[in-house]
Amino acid sequence: MRVPSSVYTTAGLIGGYAAARTTGNRQLGGAVLAACGAAAFRSWRRSAGLPTAAALSAVYSGAFGLAHPLAKRMGAWPAVLAVTAATGAAAHVLADRRGGARD
Repeated sequence: MRVPSSVYTTAGLIGGYAAARTTGNRQLGGAVLAACGAAAFRSWRRSAGLPTAAALSAVYSGAFGLAHPLAKRMGAWPAVLAVTAATGAAAHVLADRRGGARD
């Protein structure tokens, strides 16, 4: 079954935040973020190669980190949505569109 990696990044960033916020359990949110990040990495490696997978992993991790200071300026949900859109777009352009998503 082919799942675009941008779906994994979206599920990880939005789902991880929603899980942590809804349950009050930050570790659960981190687990969602990590599991989706691992699935995205596997997809990136298969479709675009290891260097691109590593770069996109840095984008994904950086987006998580960037959401925190952005949340202070624009609110939590807008920040999460903004970094999710940027990460999904990068995944689409560098891996999904180019090599096709495989999983």
